[in-house]
Amino acid sequence: MKFCPKCGSIMVPKKDGGKTLYRCPKCGYEEVAGQQSVKITTTVKHSIKEKTLVLESDVPPTGAQITKGVSCPACGNDEAYFWILQTRSADEPPTRFYKCTKCGKVWREYE
Repeated sequence: MKFCPKCGSIMVPKKDGGKTLYRCPKCGYEEVAGQQSVKITTTVKHSIKEKTLVLESDVPPTGAQITKGVSCPACGNDEAYFWILQTRSADEPPTRFYKCTKCGKVWREYE
């Protein structure tokens, strides 16, 4: 995590051309990221009742496995990563998430 030297806000990594920059969303200050590894995440927002799920942009969460026999609603591909999370209360069944190996679309299935 990197903080802005001007205003103290958390800086957000972003790609600009072939390099990675840190940018402050509050004051606009930018600087080139160093040699350390920078992970850029994607936020997927759902309805107000559901919580926000943050996924890494390249790889599904740790423990994801590949499955065949599911059909991607976007491209029709029959291969996807899947992982299971407990998104509701403990007495409810878990939610299964899928990420298409071809187009990257993420969707969910309630068990």
